[in-house]
Amino acid sequence: MDGARYIYCITGGNEKIALGNIGIDDNEVYTIPCQDLCAVVHNCPAEPYTSEDNEVMQTWVMKHQKVVDIAMEKFGTVLPLGFDTIIKGEEDIPSDENIKKWLNDDYENLRQKLAKFKDRAEYGVQIIWDPKVIGKKLIENNQEIKNLNEELKSKSKGLAYMYKQKLENLLKKEMEAEAERYFKDFYERIKRCVDDIKVEKTKKLDDDKQMLLNLSCLLFKEKSKVLGEELEAINNMEGFLVRFTGPWPPYSFV
Repeated sequence: MDGARYIYCITGGNEKIALGNIGIDDNEVYTIPCQDLCAVVHNCPAEPYTSEDNEVMQTWVMKHQKVVDIAMEKFGTVLPLGFDTIIKGEEDIPSDENIKKWLNDDYENLRQKLAKFKDRAEYGVQIIWDPKVIGKKLIENNQEIKNLNEELKSKSKGLAYMYKQKLENLLKKEMEAEAERYFKDFYERIKRCVDDIKVEKTKKLDDDKQMLLNLSCLLFKEKSKVLGEELEAINNMEGFLVRFTGPWPPYSFV
């Protein structure tokens, strides 16, 4: 047995190339070629990278991503693999030969994916809204909410509490409808600018704002300006904030 190989990504090429000690724990990273495909790897024990120290785990994940970024800069299109993808040898097959066997057996599928992602990259889009700003606009513009809000001011303490509950329920219902409307609107506007799109789980924020959309978008790098202009228009809307990141290797689409 000759240990195992940690795989960062797959790319095109037919040469064994040393990329230097850029891997996890400063391991030397190199390519294993098979036909016109290459696996970008480093030598490792046949066991996963695990640690109870979250900072260590985060460092490893960041290093993994950094190697994939370097490979993308050097080779162009890459198929990134998830953190901790390890292929080991078998009794009669060394690790390198096992990787070549996989590349050979899955050759057509891998070539098709490399062709699909050629000159494309992944971009992250997060749209955040401020419920206080949107709620204030609803109170000002929704006649039913406006009337309830006015009636509330003239009611006795007991009735005011009931009206306040009714107002809060109505406002919550209208906010949910607004969220759905804005989601559909923004999604369609962004979808027109990209080749492929995936809806990701929204994340909880530390402040009072809420994430409305979390999207992974695949598109040609030269088209990112068009997407950026559409996102800038959304960002300029009152009560909304856009986070736009990339280009990244197409993690979400491989």
